[in-house]
Amino acid sequence: MKKVAIIMGSDSDLKAMQGAMDALKALEVPFAVRILSAHRTPEAASAFARGARDDGYGVIIAAAGKAAHLAGAMAANTLLPVIGVPMKSSTLDGLDALLSTVQMPSGMPVATVAIDGATNAALLAAQILALSDDALYQRFAAYRAAQTAKVVEKDKRIAEEYSCL
Repeated sequence: MKKVAIIMGSDSDLKAMQGAMDALKALEVPFAVRILSAHRTPEAASAFARGARDDGYGVIIAAAGKAAHLAGAMAANTLLPVIGVPMKSSTLDGLDALLSTVQMPSGMPVATVAIDGATNAALLAAQILALSDDALYQRFAAYRAAQTAKVVEKDKRIAEEYSCL
């Protein structure tokens, strides 16, 4: 099975990225977590991206705040799918990171999830990997069915408790 790389520009992003790690664990998708910066460690970030496919990765999740060039730097150095997670910061509440991540030039795609959208990034990574992994596809289908069941149960409980018919 291909792995997912979770790359963060700073260890300050670790707490916000926990949802990605939890989702990948739940789906039994192997992953590695690294801190690489497009600005402070550009050579290391570039080398990681260039070697990611040979190292067994199938998708890269890149989380960064403020100028948020990490996802673009990863995409520039690999043909693997890159999912950007713009991180909320005190400066502009993550809007700066969102725009930096989503506004990639033509020919250099980066899938972008919501600000601090780590869980959705992991789920998208799992969906991408599930295209060629039937066992993961089945685990993902079970995950979605469990989500549906939770909503149906909550609806039933709320309807019984609060409806006055």
